[in-house]
Amino acid sequence: MITKSIEIGGKTVSFETGRLAAQANGAVVVRSGDTMVLVTATARKDAKEGVDFFPLTVDIEERMYAAGKIPGGFIKREARPSEKAILTARLIDRPIRPRFPKGFSNETQLIATILSTDQENAYDTMALVGASAALTISEVPFQGPIAAVRVGMIDGELLLNPTLPQLPELELDIIVAGTEDSILMIEAGAREVTEADIIRAVDFASEPIARLCQVQNELRAEVGREKWGHEEPVVDKELYARVAGLIEADLVAANDAADKQERSDRIEEVRNKVREELVTDDSDDDFADKVISYAKMVEKDVVRRIIAVDKKRPDGRGVDEVRPVSCEVGVAPRTHGSALFTRGQTQAMTLLTLGAVGDEQRIDGLGLEESKRYIHHYNFPPFSVGETGFMRGPKRRDIGHGALAEKALLPMIPDEIEFPYTIRLVSEILESNGSSSMASTCGSTLALMDAGVKIKRPVGGIACGLVVRSTCNSCGEVGVFLRKCLACGSEDVERHYVILTDIAGIEDHLGDMDFKVAGSREGVTAVQMDLKIKEGITSEIFAEALEQAKGGRNFVLDKMLATLPEARAELSEYAPRIFTIQIKPEKIGALIGKGGETIRGLVEEYDVSIDVEEDGTVFICSPGGASADSVIKRIEDLTKDVEAGDTFIGKVVKTTDFGAFVELKRGVDGLVHISNLAEGRVDKVEDVVKRGDVIKVEVLEVKEDRGKQRIGLKVVDLNPEV
Repeated sequence: MITKSIEIGGKTVSFETGRLAAQANGAVVVRSGDTMVLVTATARKDAKEGVDFFPLTVDIEERMYAAGKIPGGFIKREARPSEKAILTARLIDRPIRPRFPKGFSNETQLIATILSTDQENAYDTMALVGASAALTISEVPFQGPIAAVRVGMIDGELLLNPTLPQLPELELDIIVAGTEDSILMIEAGAREVTEADIIRAVDFASEPIARLCQVQNELRAEVGREKWGHEEPVVDKELYARVAGLIEADLVAANDAADKQERSDRIEEVRNKVREELVTDDSDDDFADKVISYAKMVEKDVVRRIIAVDKKRPDGRGVDEVRPVSCEVGVAPRTHGSALFTRGQTQAMTLLTLGAVGDEQRIDGLGLEESKRYIHHYNFPPFSVGETGFMRGPKRRDIGHGALAEKALLPMIPDEIEFPYTIRLVSEILESNGSSSMASTCGSTLALMDAGVKIKRPVGGIACGLVVRSTCNSCGEVGVFLRKCLACGSEDVERHYVILTDIAGIEDHLGDMDFKVAGSREGVTAVQMDLKIKEGITSEIFAEALEQAKGGRNFVLDKMLATLPEARAELSEYAPRIFTIQIKPEKIGALIGKGGETIRGLVEEYDVSIDVEEDGTVFICSPGGASADSVIKRIEDLTKDVEAGDTFIGKVVKTTDFGAFVELKRGVDGLVHISNLAEGRVDKVEDVVKRGDVIKVEVLEVKEDRGKQRIGLKVVDLNPEV
């Protein structure tokens, strides 16, 4: 067993290998405090035939024993992954995937099992670093290591790896992944921070990331296995030149097509031309496949050259130009709020539902959060890209995009006291050619405003891209590198790159970066950045992209606010009405009743929902609002202290020689002394009232006697109208 330790942000992070999971290609236990994660890396030795992508799978196994919990549900065992587990798996996949050699198609699986959690140290960044460490010491030809840290900001001060209890206090919560000298991935949520704050946090993360990479290299030096040999595909330069000469001019012309379908049709014509010219009846399947593969490579190189060198985008836009934007609100008449946001060929319809506090989402996971009242869901049906496909629930991508839009708007949602509703937004992507997650963010802002939710400020979002094309002056290599030639290592490089605002699908597919920024006029609320460049990008390029995204975001906000400048004054007529009253915590039992009998009776009688907080806050949700006043009066009567002068209509529950006991409200009785039953002398109580009679009484006095309340009454009316 080998252990390496490093101090990060005042905490010890340890890496252990050689004790657990010995049959995996690589296995590392990462520990910080009492949070422990076992990460294994396993790959097949042979490439998977017939695939032109890297078959990498990342799984997060949250074990409830890690937090000392027993799973909910009938079977009492872990079932489908939680949303947190899915988001963490995506967090690992995004910076890890680009670090494998070109053409590597061996099935590879990373599994992070959460063995223990102390509810202080987050497991997500530990799992990411553990995945890199497991791959680094394995035979798998991973081009690492990489590392990640979380940076928080409170009152302008940056914190390294803040604890889980600190997360709700953070103005900025950002995870940065990178190599020893570059940025690979960013995931952030914020409360309207400045671009300068984000840059400062990313720079702050660089030193601990470098140190975490160094300790992985030390681990590899001691226990690392010899890497499998992998030769990247060799290009037949003569055949490639023939293909390029045949179709390059046609590809340049096809690049001018503004419409996605038109461009697709032109590209298909180009590929058919290659087949007809170069593939004969005598050609074998391998040659035919190679020709089409080279045609795709030429297409990619032509488009990237036109963008990066000529600064000309496929649809003719300027590098910082946003496609036409249109917005509509109130598009679905019976929903509580709705909006349609269209940007170019991307269209998102977001529909909002308001519910009672009791409708909040319960969370059965390892974290501290037990429920949430603001929920954003995202659906990406196959027709949105003109395809057919299975409709079998949300994919990991759908969950990730929904979480990003949710994160972008969360700081703007009014708190439970100000707006005591559960809020669910659903974004239906109806058309997609470019960032649909940012379209759903914009549509969600408008849907909230259309519903009359008084958000703090509107939020818009934009996606930016990057295309890098460099030429080595030493060896002539043309490729994607920023610092030095990846072929010969020379730093004599002619570098071209361009940052693109509002990337379309082709720019995302063939480009090097997917960079999404959401925020208000006042600042940034969410950032997500993923790179395909192996070497990552510099902080200077990141800062430039962040500034360009700000301009695009503000342009989109202008279009949104031209449609609906502020939230509607009133909620939709179809939305439920929620009212809040406060009772003393010691009176909660009186409202609930024995076995919940009282509160259930109120719910059934008035057709409302009632939720009670531990501090005595009571939320009454009425579908139309009409019955709310009546139920509020009943609750107040049930829970208010009885005082002298109050009158009640109550039932006689017991008679004695000296008087009658009357139930004023459930659990509270008072005594009408025989002398207060009627005018004049009463010889026998039953001559005036009997058990079960309903009478009106007035409270004469309330006093405490040995910890019990004694209530004296007198009869006001023996036959009241009920």
